[in-house]
Amino acid sequence: MTDGEGSALDEGETALADDVGAVRDALISWYEADHRAFPWRETDDAYEILVSEVMSQQTQLDRVVAAWRDFLDEWPTVEDLAAADRGDVVAFWSDHSLGYNNRAKYLHEAARQVLGEFDGEFPRTPDELSELMGVGPYTANAVASFAFNNGDAVVDTNVKRVLYRAFDVEDDDAEFERVAQSLMPADRSRVWNNAIMELGGVACGKTPRCDEAGCPWRQWCHAYQTGDFTAPDVPTQPSFEGSRRQFRGRVIRLLGEHDEMDLDALGHRIRVDYTPDGEYGREWLRELLSDLAGDGLVEVDETGDRTSTRLLR
Repeated sequence: MTDGEGSALDEGETALADDVGAVRDALISWYEADHRAFPWRETDDAYEILVSEVMSQQTQLDRVVAAWRDFLDEWPTVEDLAAADRGDVVAFWSDHSLGYNNRAKYLHEAARQVLGEFDGEFPRTPDELSELMGVGPYTANAVASFAFNNGDAVVDTNVKRVLYRAFDVEDDDAEFERVAQSLMPADRSRVWNNAIMELGGVACGKTPRCDEAGCPWRQWCHAYQTGDFTAPDVPTQPSFEGSRRQFRGRVIRLLGEHDEMDLDALGHRIRVDYTPDGEYGREWLRELLSDLAGDGLVEVDETGDRTSTRLLR
């Protein structure tokens, strides 16, 4: 069975197939009546949206707002970012605790690609956007949707949880993609993707708030009708405290403050239990620096008995 606005749905999905138009209208109306006011939702500038999407990876949105504004104050346009010192961009990322520092490196390189390979004009389709450094299928689709209203259905953890609960979709990535695409009305990717992610973030979180948030899909929702609010398995994010990510960030922050640091001086500054010949000593630190050097973030200089390192700029 099909609906005039979109793709076919399987006959077995009767709750969707019979009422797909009403399902769409209910969600969009709910979103347009009231939603969280994130600043990147008020722009269709592809550069600003790309920055928000890269920052939002595994970082709470409320924390991203201040970092996003600070970043755009520092580098307001894609031209400004492309001309920036890469070390400054990486140091900013680390100072704002935005996760893996190689995202800053990739974002900087993507800005240079926009200027060098696309004549300063952002690509508009998911396939073209995926050519930018560090831009995977999800981010490419999100930028195409929110900047150009030209994307496919976005499927993140929130969307999977919504579809799994509401329409009893099998916990399978291909199924989530298929049903999400079938639901999205044609030529409305901007509002639809914002709306379904808002539903997952506000009404259908880990602890559902169906009635409190006025979920627009209660009349169709399998979980609401059965009381079974289980959700798809989500990989557990490793603890940040004590992780290599944490110490990588400390290295980047320190090297952003110093032109160059000796190996042991750096080690003592990044962890209190650093001892040159101990478990967390020179061998451990050299491995950490090797990872950062492999990501193109630092340079290590071995001269005689002296080892020093500096941030690549």
